[in-house]
Amino acid sequence: MRAVDDTPPEDSNDLVDVDLYDDGPFPEFRFRQAPQGLATRRQLRAMNLSPGGHEPVAQLTWRSGRRMAWLYRIDLAKPKRTPTLAQEQALDRAMAARQTCSECGRRYFHCLRLKTVGSCEECFDGTPAHPDSYITPTA
Repeated sequence: MRAVDDTPPEDSNDLVDVDLYDDGPFPEFRFRQAPQGLATRRQLRAMNLSPGGHEPVAQLTWRSGRRMAWLYRIDLAKPKRTPTLAQEQALDRAMAARQTCSECGRRYFHCLRLKTVGSCEECFDGTPAHPDSYITPTA
């Protein structure tokens, strides 16, 4: 039978911890100093693009470092996905729940304070609502 040697090899002191995914310091740019070809998420959305699963490549800071945004490469961005009809219907139902008064049944063009007030302003305290701000319920 052969004995098992549990002693570490002599060259174990030469091992170095290397992060294969570390590309060095993350580039940081000040406000309005980012190079061409980089954009924030909002700027990509304005161009009908999305990061497309790519990681940010730089960081944009302003207000003495108190505000920060990630920068993505525009050439790697993909077109923004369009929702399916079923997704749009689900979003409409969710918004209808937030915009419809439970007492009078009107659907407003803005979200109501249902958690705190529980109804529209007109039903709550009598403040008249402008007729252009809601859709009259159908019978």
